[in-house]
Amino acid sequence: MAMAAAKGRVLPLLAVAAALAAALLYRAPFSKVSGRFPFPRYSNLRSLLSYEKAEENPFVFAEPGRGGEGRADQRDRRRGLPELPAPATGGGLRHAHLDEPGRAEWEGFSTGTRAAAAGGITTLVDMPLNSYPSTVSEETLKLKLDAAKDKLHVDVGFWGGLVPENALNPSALESLLNAGVLGLKSFMCPSGINDFPMTNSTHIEEGLVTLAKYKRPLLIHAERIPDVQNEDGIDGELDPKAYTTYLKSRPPAWEEAAIKDLQHAMKDTEIGGRSEGAHIHIVHLSDAKTSLGLLKDAKQNGARVSVETCPHYLAFSAEEVPDGDTRFKCAPPIRDSTNRDNLWEALLDGHIDMLSSDHSPSAPDLKLMEEGNFLRAWGGISSLQFVLPVTWSHGKKYGISLNQLASWWSERPAMLAGLKKKGAVLPGYRADIVVWKPEAQFHLDDSHPVYHKHRNISAYLGKQLSGKILSTFVGGNLVFAEDKHAKAACGAPILAK
Repeated sequence: MAMAAAKGRVLPLLAVAAALAAALLYRAPFSKVSGRFPFPRYSNLRSLLSYEKAEENPFVFAEPGRGGEGRADQRDRRRGLPELPAPATGGGLRHAHLDEPGRAEWEGFSTGTRAAAAGGITTLVDMPLNSYPSTVSEETLKLKLDAAKDKLHVDVGFWGGLVPENALNPSALESLLNAGVLGLKSFMCPSGINDFPMTNSTHIEEGLVTLAKYKRPLLIHAERIPDVQNEDGIDGELDPKAYTTYLKSRPPAWEEAAIKDLQHAMKDTEIGGRSEGAHIHIVHLSDAKTSLGLLKDAKQNGARVSVETCPHYLAFSAEEVPDGDTRFKCAPPIRDSTNRDNLWEALLDGHIDMLSSDHSPSAPDLKLMEEGNFLRAWGGISSLQFVLPVTWSHGKKYGISLNQLASWWSERPAMLAGLKKKGAVLPGYRADIVVWKPEAQFHLDDSHPVYHKHRNISAYLGKQLSGKILSTFVGGNLVFAEDKHAKAACGAPILAK
């Protein structure tokens, strides 16, 4: 997806033309579009701007691409022409599980990237686990790339895995990084995947030394089972169908214990530290109290640390989760409404840097929806297609802007993944563009087209949302419009160099 830059900057001329060409093109019959669809050239910028205003003003996110950050024409500002946000380059989601090879029945490249395109997402970075084998070596990355061939409807990069097997072996890690992964991911608690074991603080500290040479991030699932469990924890008498039982089984103390364990590693990333140049990124933060406070302190002390949270933590609260509805199970858990409000406050204040989907689907039978057992069901929110409308719908009451939405979902994640200069606005207007109507309402019921592998395990079904995606362009190609996809898969793999 495209994204907004600092206040006061505007889109370069070519990017404006390309963006507004998209606003025109989304009305074209999609049946005439097959695969690659480069933008036509338009010379009359003013007529395009007038058309965009006349057509109920669909909002356009545009990605100018490499070398596209030029200055806007001051004369256009004086003429009163509308200004669009000027994004940095690169865009999209950074946390999605595309479980191919090995578990395409959960979510494969074709279904996952089609869902992304339908949700206004032009770039994904695939997580290294849930597929089989996990992406923890140069060889397993090649298996990913082979499985993705001719199946990508948006661009896809890849995170590699930091596991005990490679964490203390710099040559193995360097081989994986040289093969093109954009960074690494580790778990500080059991991942649930046999070939992706958890790491401890020693593994993480040693891995960061290697990552520092490449200036790529380490993403960390920051939950650790404390050495001493709280006496208020779970016991055998509690109902496994009750959501409160699941909350007690995975309290905020798990997040706190992990982040406290990371304090030495975070200090190593400071200027002059052992792993200066490396970057720690905490994925899907749920605890907005002690855990967030520890991360604030680390940032203030100069550590290279960033934090994300997810739309399900911002949209739902524990009080609203029905007992037995395992669609809402995720790790860390969705916590209470006060915690949700505190997450929004931290996001708006900049203490949480960005958003991610944590799209972690599975085969429906693993969710145990008939049994309703929160302790045994697979954890993960199926969300990829709806993250933008969900964030916008729930964020409006907190006063969020479209520019903030674009920054949280695109500009900052792109910088984290080193994709700020993906794409280009060249004579062919090859850009990533999303056209959508922020105020358009739609209801997620059985009649709404859902492109996830399994529609019935999404916790968002049955919800009323705002923000309909009209069309999505990837690299100058129209890949989604009128609830239909281009026949050819036009996305490409992204490898670090």
